[in-house]
This record gives sequence, C-alpha cells and structure tokens, in this order.
Amino acid sequence: MGAMATKAGAGLGATIRAWRERLSPSTVGLPSARTRRAAGLRREELAERAGVSVDYVVRLEQGRATAPSAQVVASLARALRLTVPERDHLYRMAGLVPPHDDLIPDDIPPGVHRVLNRLGDVAVAVFAADWQMIWWNPGWAALLGDPSTTPPELRNFARERFPVGSDAVRIASWPVAVRNSADSDLAIVSDLRRATGRFPDDARLAELIRVLTVGNPTFARLWASGAVGAHREDHKTIEHPEVGPVEVDCDVLTDGESDLKIVILSALPGSAHAARLRLALAADIDSAPSRTC
Repeated sequence: MGAMATKAGAGLGATIRAWRERLSPSTVGLPSARTRRAAGLRREELAERAGVSVDYVVRLEQGRATAPSAQVVASLARALRLTVPERDHLYRMAGLVPPHDDLIPDDIPPGVHRVLNRLGDVAVAVFAADWQMIWWNPGWAALLGDPSTTPPELRNFARERFPVGSDAVRIASWPVAVRNSADSDLAIVSDLRRATGRFPDDARLAELIRVLTVGNPTFARLWASGAVGAHREDHKTIEHPEVGPVEVDCDVLTDGESDLKIVILSALPGSAHAARLRLALAADIDSAPSRTC
C-alpha cells in the first residue's frame, strides 16, 4: 500500500498538483486574500495562466489526462515557474522529449540573487554564457567603475579583452587599469568556444564571435587554435586611482543550468592588498566608467 501511494504521488497529476500548491499567489502577481483557503494557486488560476481549461487541469491532476501536447506542457512549465530540470521532468512524464536549450539566458534565479546580495565585502558581477554583463554589486562599481555608464551592448568582458575599433579608444580612457594573467586571454576564448557548443543557435553569441574574429587579430589567432574549456579562475592587478594597486583573485563560479558566471574578486586575507580592497570598496568613484572583470 505504501509503495503504491508513493508511486501515485510521483505521477504526472500528483506532481503538477504539488507544483501548483507550492506556488504562492504573490509570486505570480496575484493578491493574497485573507479568506483564501488554498496556500498555492487555485486550479482556475493555473488554467488561466497556462491558457487551458479548468476541466483539463482537473483531468490532469486526477490522472484522467496523461498525454498533454508539447505546447500544453510548455505552457504549464511557464505558468508553474518550473526550473529547467523540473520542466524536463514534466516533459518526460508526459512521454515527450525535453526541448533543447539553445539560447543564452540572462535571468538570475531568485536563490542566487539572495546569495549575491549577502556578499557585501567583495566585488561581484554576473555574466551570461557569452560574457555579457547582467548584474553587479556596489563593490564592483567602486573597484572597477560603474557599468551603468556604458551602453548595455558594450558590457561584455570578451569585447573588453579583445577590443574592436572604437572599443580600444573607450578602454584607453578608463582611469581604472587592470593587468591580467598571461593565460587569461586563451581561457576566455576557449570558454566562448565552449558556449557555442552549449548554445549553437544563439544569435547574440554568433555575432560576438563574428565581430571579434574579424576585428581583433589576437582573438582570431586564439580562436583558430580550437581550444575548448571553462574560465574558472584568474589573478589580476587593479590600478585603482585612489588606493593604488590591488592584487585580487578572480574566481568564476557557474550555475549548472544556464552557464551564468558569478565572478568574485577578493584579496588575500590580512594582506596589504586586502586593506586596499576594503578602502576601494568604501571609496566613491561613481563617475568612473564601466569596467568588467
């Protein structure tokens, strides 16, 4: 009896119901009335968000509908705010092949956001799989310059490391200079090649590779090597205009789902560079231009 209950509780209908009941109304922009008995979404609310009938949601949860179409599954996954593994699980329970994720996501999961907001004593930024900058904390802006002063399309680490045309003039005018390790150029290029395998149909990534290959000889030479890898760590010296040189370790953490890159800059505890880093993070250089790791 226990085994049968467990099997039933892991089925398509029971799983959809569990996901529906865990999703709070406020998460999807619905009011949380005091008289509300359901902790999660009602069937009517899920049906409306997914674009299906209430009767169909009832039949799914009761196990009377067991083969939803790919279009319905995709709509349910979006309405239920499923993670990629959960979405793929839903497809498989419906007897379908999960979709291939071939576009680079720029979304930061809420849990990752919460962790990032607690890292107040280091400089942190988040990049997409193509090294497009999508988030930074105040420490990053204080140490390397405020990225908001640079157009979003130019907030790309690869474009900074391998400037094309007017990019070189823009970078040369920055008051915050960075000396990188000798191996980091190849690490960035091999990481971008890795991204092309993960996201083969992403237009933004393809355009970035085209621009850099045509416009930067160093990138073109390294790209021709065919190296594939992941950029995980680096060491660099930041010539801060107020506190002087700051040597930092650059650690790159990734979330396994979307290849988001969380870049953390920190100095050796107890060193003179750690003291300068603390001073830099407290300094006000909001007028400095953008700088990515």
